[in-house]
Amino acid sequence: MALASDHKQANEEINELMLSLPKEMGLCAGPYVHLFQDFWCPSFYFQGVINFQKHFHAKDSDVFVASFPKSGTTWLKALTFVILNHQHFPSFENHPLLSSNPHELVSSLEFIFSHDLHDQILNLSNMSEPRLFSTHLPFSSLPKTMTESKCKIIYICRNPFDTFVSAWEFSTKIKSVFSPALTFEEAFEKYCNGIAGFGPWWSHMLGYWNESITKPDKVLFLKYEDLKEDAVFHVKRIVEFLDSPIAQEGESSAVIENIINLCRFEKMKDLEVNKSGYIHNIAEKNNFFRKGKIGDWKNYFSPSMVEKLSKIIEEKLSGSGLSFKVHS
Repeated sequence: MALASDHKQANEEINELMLSLPKEMGLCAGPYVHLFQDFWCPSFYFQGVINFQKHFHAKDSDVFVASFPKSGTTWLKALTFVILNHQHFPSFENHPLLSSNPHELVSSLEFIFSHDLHDQILNLSNMSEPRLFSTHLPFSSLPKTMTESKCKIIYICRNPFDTFVSAWEFSTKIKSVFSPALTFEEAFEKYCNGIAGFGPWWSHMLGYWNESITKPDKVLFLKYEDLKEDAVFHVKRIVEFLDSPIAQEGESSAVIENIINLCRFEKMKDLEVNKSGYIHNIAEKNNFFRKGKIGDWKNYFSPSMVEKLSKIIEEKLSGSGLSFKVHS
């Protein structure tokens, strides 16, 4: 009984903290984002974020897929799962990815920790290694146990134009369940001010970018556009970063081609498992497979919007060495 009482008290304290923070309507799953530790945390994930920071214990063998929302997370989860589990599932004919959505195979820690804490901690400690998780948290808000261990983080980002369009489309579908959606123009203004789930997007990208430069064996930094343009090269980078036995196999090139084919956007979108049903009772699975194209933003942006966001990108990323090829 004492444990249940402590858990209830902790939840009440977390709710009180959330209510005390500045809040805005922003691009996210759920009605609000709250300014916490210099990023905008969606109300839906707030409790999970706190519990993740307090109670997660990283292992040196852990692997994490990190991303700003709507930057290629689903694709990277699929690729990383297949590479990391290649010895368990060497056959591509009856692979788990053909019968499970990538978000079911690679769980988000801020989501895991929003459920019964005791059970989740027990489940995590009993997982076989290497464990694979995902997170949308900025690098600066990750638990110390992650940043100080030898665990590996693969980060993916996407050019801010396409990221916004994808986030707005996704948010519009989700918001219809929770609350009225922002108009495209309203959402764009928020996005330009950094007000989006786990944003600002620029500080999110730069946190992982800077860490990948100082600790390249800790953080592998990928761009969605690069992965689309030369999948073989960048999937090889993931294989080498994870010290996967695939790199030593005589048929490594053929295996990498098979991995890329298995995880192709069009192939995953066409699977029955990704056409119906929900992820965590929040989002329909088919919402995670919209277009997967580069440059779709051109169908949405006015010239003044292009100019405004271009200036923000230039200003925020100036001097960092991080840049994006914008396909106009």
